[in-house]
Amino acid sequence: MHVSIYENIMELKQVEKISKALSDVNRLKLLQYMQKNQGKVECTRACNLLDLAQPSISHHIKKLVESGLINQHKIGRNYNYSLNHEVWDNYILRLQNL
Repeated sequence: MHVSIYENIMELKQVEKISKALSDVNRLKLLQYMQKNQGKVECTRACNLLDLAQPSISHHIKKLVESGLINQHKIGRNYNYSLNHEVWDNYILRLQNL
């Protein structure tokens, strides 16, 4: 099966976006906590986990959501986040096949 150059570029762009999202220690801390907590974290818990102002935490979470590494779920006025295992698995596979 032939894959077009355009599809390869898009795949590499997604790898780049995820890699950039992983390049911050605070995002790594969030992901590490989520991995230990059944792949989930509540927004209020994220604020308690990191010693950062709420706008900074929102920025880090936004980067992780935009990269596809985590999913965002609104429950009432609060947001919960969960790991996107499919994106993780595809990211690892792409890195192994570079």
